[in-house]
Amino acid sequence: MTEPDIKPTNEQSTPPEVVQPPVGNWKGYFIDLGKMLLIALVLYFIIDSLIARVRVENISMFPTLKEGEVLIVNKLAYKLGPIVRGDILTFHAPPEPDIDYIKRAIGLPGDVVEIRDKKVWVNGMQLIEPYLVTPAEYQGKWVVPADNIFVLGDNRNNSSDSHIWGFVPLKNLIGKALAVYWPFTQIRILNHPNIMPPA
Repeated sequence: MTEPDIKPTNEQSTPPEVVQPPVGNWKGYFIDLGKMLLIALVLYFIIDSLIARVRVENISMFPTLKEGEVLIVNKLAYKLGPIVRGDILTFHAPPEPDIDYIKRAIGLPGDVVEIRDKKVWVNGMQLIEPYLVTPAEYQGKWVVPADNIFVLGDNRNNSSDSHIWGFVPLKNLIGKALAVYWPFTQIRILNHPNIMPPA
Protein backbone atom coordinates (compact mmCIF):
# COMPACT_ATOMS: atom_id res chain seq x y z
CA MET A 1 0.00 0.00 0.00
CA THR A 2 1.37 3.32 -1.07
CA GLU A 3 1.75 5.94 1.63
CA PRO A 4 -0.05 9.22 0.98
CA ASP A 5 2.06 12.25 0.07
CA ILE A 6 0.63 14.14 3.02
CA LYS A 7 0.32 12.45 6.38
CA PRO A 8 -2.23 13.64 8.84
CA THR A 9 -0.77 14.79 12.11
CA ASN A 10 -2.10 15.61 15.47
CA GLU A 11 0.55 18.26 16.04
CA GLN A 12 -0.86 21.75 16.27
CA SER A 13 0.79 24.24 13.92
CA THR A 14 2.29 27.35 15.45
CA PRO A 15 0.31 30.41 14.36
CA PRO A 16 2.38 33.00 12.46
CA GLU A 17 3.71 35.86 14.48
CA VAL A 18 1.56 38.94 14.06
CA VAL A 19 3.55 42.14 13.72
CA GLN A 20 1.74 45.13 15.07
CA PRO A 21 2.37 48.43 13.29
CA PRO A 22 4.11 50.96 15.48
CA VAL A 23 1.94 53.55 17.06
CA GLY A 24 2.04 56.71 14.92
CA ASN A 25 4.23 59.50 16.14
CA TRP A 26 1.94 62.46 15.47
CA LYS A 27 4.44 65.00 16.67
CA GLY A 28 7.09 63.74 14.22
CA TYR A 29 4.50 63.61 11.42
CA PHE A 30 3.59 67.28 11.86
CA ILE A 31 7.24 68.29 12.09
CA ASP A 32 7.98 66.53 8.78
CA LEU A 33 4.90 68.08 7.19
CA GLY A 34 5.98 71.51 8.39
CA LYS A 35 9.44 71.01 6.89
CA MET A 36 7.97 70.02 3.53
CA LEU A 37 5.67 73.05 3.50
CA LEU A 38 8.56 75.35 4.40
CA ILE A 39 10.71 73.95 1.58
CA ALA A 40 7.81 74.32 -0.88
CA LEU A 41 7.29 77.92 0.25
CA VAL A 42 10.97 78.79 -0.13
CA LEU A 43 11.08 77.22 -3.61
CA TYR A 44 7.94 79.13 -4.60
CA PHE A 45 9.45 82.48 -3.60
CA ILE A 46 12.76 81.66 -5.33
CA ILE A 47 10.97 80.74 -8.57
CA ASP A 48 8.65 83.75 -8.26
CA SER A 49 11.65 86.08 -7.92
CA LEU A 50 13.14 84.68 -11.15
CA ILE A 51 10.13 83.98 -13.35
CA ALA A 52 6.82 85.73 -13.98
CA ARG A 53 3.79 84.28 -15.70
CA VAL A 54 1.90 86.70 -17.93
CA ARG A 55 -1.36 86.23 -19.81
CA VAL A 56 -1.84 88.02 -23.14
CA GLU A 57 -5.06 90.01 -22.84
CA ASN A 58 -5.30 91.75 -26.22
CA ILE A 59 -4.16 91.64 -29.85
CA SER A 60 -1.50 94.37 -29.75
CA MET A 61 1.32 91.83 -30.34
CA PHE A 62 -0.48 89.79 -33.00
CA PRO A 63 0.64 87.73 -34.90
CA THR A 64 3.65 87.10 -32.62
CA LEU A 65 1.39 86.58 -29.60
CA LYS A 66 -2.28 85.69 -29.49
CA GLU A 67 -4.93 86.66 -26.98
CA GLY A 68 -5.20 84.10 -24.18
CA GLU A 69 -1.66 82.75 -24.44
CA VAL A 70 0.37 82.55 -21.21
CA LEU A 71 4.07 83.45 -21.22
CA ILE A 72 7.12 82.76 -19.10
CA VAL A 73 9.05 85.96 -18.38
CA ASN A 74 12.66 86.12 -17.17
CA LYS A 75 12.65 88.74 -14.40
CA LEU A 76 16.45 88.76 -14.12
CA ALA A 77 17.13 89.43 -17.81
CA TYR A 78 17.60 93.18 -17.52
CA LYS A 79 19.25 93.04 -14.12
CA LEU A 80 22.02 90.88 -15.58
CA GLY A 81 22.18 92.13 -19.16
CA PRO A 82 21.21 94.96 -21.52
CA ILE A 83 17.98 95.52 -23.41
CA VAL A 84 18.35 94.68 -27.10
CA ARG A 85 16.24 96.27 -29.81
CA GLY A 86 13.75 93.62 -30.86
CA ASP A 87 13.30 92.12 -27.39
CA ILE A 88 9.75 91.23 -26.37
CA LEU A 89 9.41 92.57 -22.85
CA THR A 90 6.86 93.19 -20.12
CA PHE A 91 6.53 96.32 -18.00
CA HIS A 92 4.21 98.30 -15.76
CA ALA A 93 2.32 100.56 -18.16
CA PRO A 94 3.12 104.26 -17.65
CA PRO A 95 -0.49 105.34 -18.27
CA GLU A 96 -1.84 102.57 -15.99
CA PRO A 97 0.82 101.44 -13.45
CA ASP A 98 -1.46 98.70 -12.09
CA ILE A 99 -1.59 97.04 -15.51
CA ASP A 100 1.27 95.16 -17.17
CA TYR A 101 1.89 95.55 -20.91
CA ILE A 102 3.88 93.42 -23.32
CA LYS A 103 5.52 95.10 -26.33
CA ARG A 104 8.68 95.03 -28.42
CA ALA A 105 11.71 97.20 -27.59
CA ILE A 106 12.37 99.55 -30.51
CA GLY A 107 14.38 102.50 -29.20
CA LEU A 108 16.99 102.64 -26.42
CA PRO A 109 18.05 105.68 -24.39
CA GLY A 110 19.38 108.36 -26.72
CA ASP A 111 17.93 106.82 -29.90
CA VAL A 112 16.03 108.85 -32.47
CA VAL A 113 12.97 106.88 -33.55
CA GLU A 114 11.06 107.94 -36.65
CA ILE A 115 8.05 106.38 -38.31
CA ARG A 116 7.49 107.47 -41.91
CA ASP A 117 6.48 105.89 -45.19
CA LYS A 118 4.99 102.98 -43.17
CA LYS A 119 8.44 102.04 -41.89
CA VAL A 120 10.34 102.47 -38.62
CA TRP A 121 13.76 104.11 -38.56
CA VAL A 122 16.18 104.23 -35.61
CA ASN A 123 19.11 106.62 -35.80
CA GLY A 124 18.55 106.92 -39.55
CA MET A 125 18.52 103.15 -40.20
CA GLN A 126 15.41 101.30 -41.31
CA LEU A 127 14.55 98.41 -38.99
CA ILE A 128 14.27 94.84 -40.25
CA GLU A 129 10.91 93.64 -38.93
CA PRO A 130 9.91 90.22 -40.33
CA TYR A 131 7.24 89.76 -37.64
CA LEU A 132 4.93 92.48 -39.01
CA VAL A 133 1.81 91.75 -41.02
CA THR A 134 0.58 95.31 -41.43
CA PRO A 135 2.93 98.34 -41.32
CA ALA A 136 2.18 101.47 -39.31
CA GLU A 137 -0.32 103.86 -40.86
CA TYR A 138 0.85 106.75 -38.65
CA GLN A 139 4.01 108.78 -38.49
CA GLY A 140 6.06 110.69 -35.96
CA LYS A 141 9.51 111.33 -34.55
CA TRP A 142 10.74 110.80 -30.99
CA VAL A 143 14.04 111.20 -29.13
CA VAL A 144 14.27 108.61 -26.36
CA PRO A 145 15.34 110.24 -23.07
CA ALA A 146 17.86 108.76 -20.63
CA ASP A 147 16.60 105.86 -18.50
CA ASN A 148 13.69 105.22 -20.87
CA ILE A 149 12.88 103.03 -23.86
CA PHE A 150 10.51 103.31 -26.82
CA VAL A 151 8.21 100.34 -27.42
CA LEU A 152 5.74 99.31 -30.11
CA GLY A 153 3.27 96.47 -30.51
CA ASP A 154 3.71 94.17 -33.49
CA ASN A 155 0.10 94.83 -34.45
CA ARG A 156 1.09 98.39 -35.26
CA ASN A 157 -2.31 99.90 -35.94
CA ASN A 158 -4.04 98.23 -32.99
CA SER A 159 -1.58 98.83 -30.17
CA SER A 160 -1.48 101.28 -27.27
CA ASP A 161 2.25 101.94 -27.06
CA SER A 162 4.96 104.61 -27.13
CA HIS A 163 3.63 106.28 -30.27
CA ILE A 164 0.52 107.18 -28.24
CA TRP A 165 1.56 107.70 -24.61
CA GLY A 166 5.35 108.08 -24.73
CA PHE A 167 8.29 106.27 -23.21
CA VAL A 168 8.70 103.45 -20.68
CA PRO A 169 10.97 104.23 -17.70
CA LEU A 170 13.56 101.50 -17.15
CA LYS A 171 12.35 101.18 -13.55
CA ASN A 172 9.01 99.94 -14.93
CA LEU A 173 10.51 96.89 -16.64
CA ILE A 174 9.47 93.45 -15.40
CA GLY A 175 11.45 91.18 -17.68
CA LYS A 176 12.05 89.53 -21.03
CA ALA A 177 9.42 87.18 -22.46
CA LEU A 178 10.98 83.76 -23.10
CA ALA A 179 8.30 81.33 -24.21
CA VAL A 180 4.61 80.55 -24.56
CA TYR A 181 3.63 77.62 -22.32
CA TRP A 182 -0.15 77.70 -22.58
CA PRO A 183 -2.17 76.47 -24.35
CA PHE A 184 -0.16 73.28 -24.88
CA THR A 185 -0.86 73.31 -28.60
CA GLN A 186 0.92 76.67 -28.90
CA ILE A 187 4.03 75.96 -26.77
CA ARG A 188 7.06 77.65 -28.34
CA ILE A 189 10.21 79.63 -27.65
CA LEU A 190 9.84 83.31 -28.53
CA ASN A 191 12.14 84.75 -31.14
CA HIS A 192 13.97 88.02 -30.44
CA PRO A 193 15.41 88.99 -33.83
CA ASN A 194 18.18 91.51 -34.35
CA ILE A 195 16.12 94.24 -35.99
CA MET A 196 18.96 96.68 -36.60
CA PRO A 197 20.59 96.43 -40.05
CA PRO A 198 24.35 95.91 -40.26
CA ALA A 199 26.22 99.19 -39.77
